[in-house]
Amino acid sequence: MNHSFRMPDSTLDRQFREIGAFDQIVDLVRASARMSVFTGAGISTASGIPDYRGPNGVWARQDIPHIKTIRTDREGRLQFWRDRREQYPEMLARQPNAGHEAIVRFERAGKLLAIVTQNIDGLHQRAGNSPDRVIELHGTTHRIRCTNCGRVYAGIDIQDRLEAGEEDPRCPVCGGILRGGTVLFGESLPEDALRTAVAVARATDLMLVVGTSLVVNPAARLPVIAKQAGARLVILNLSETPLDDEADSRVTTEAGPALAYIADQALAAETHD
Repeated sequence: MNHSFRMPDSTLDRQFREIGAFDQIVDLVRASARMSVFTGAGISTASGIPDYRGPNGVWARQDIPHIKTIRTDREGRLQFWRDRREQYPEMLARQPNAGHEAIVRFERAGKLLAIVTQNIDGLHQRAGNSPDRVIELHGTTHRIRCTNCGRVYAGIDIQDRLEAGEEDPRCPVCGGILRGGTVLFGESLPEDALRTAVAVARATDLMLVVGTSLVVNPAARLPVIAKQAGARLVILNLSETPLDDEADSRVTTEAGPALAYIADQALAAETHD
């Protein structure tokens, strides 16, 4: 599916032009050959996906799943599947926004080393980024896996079983208990994903941090690793972060319009060189 997003109007364009920091960011993107983007919930809120930890976030409205109880708490598991049966179609209906599309443009321009994301929504891939460039630190809601044999199933296939009436679906191969493909509380980040993300942080020459407050470790250490390895650091977020003082440029802004503006300016300028 092709998604095309533009700046909403010239007033917003003028607003960005008046912020000198955006000129610096545009210059940094133009000079970069191995840029990376580290995204959090703030890039997807414009697509209608709420964050998890805010006052109106997911965990403020429903029980927090924990790795220790996934096998033993049958009632909790049944509630998880009831919630998923109701909510997963809503997730499937969500579409990428201007921020996701801007990152696709960075990749198509040959600038993007990788995207490291804390999001589980799959919108980077849906927008058009290559799946092998998207590192999902917290897993994905679009996969279900067996706690016994480790086999992985497409989320839509398990959704079909839930809608057919199954209350506690089991692995069709070994009969094991199934669980969501996202990282649960009390569970470590996937080793392969974290190892690859650290390698990206060490190899990138510019890291754009977008829509995350950088308070959840070890993911929040990635921009530090990038800076220590010599990369430039840009933070675009609506709230303060612990690394604001370390950033080469930091702007309080919504992710989508800001990234679209940066891509417009940086990539158009390159085209005319």
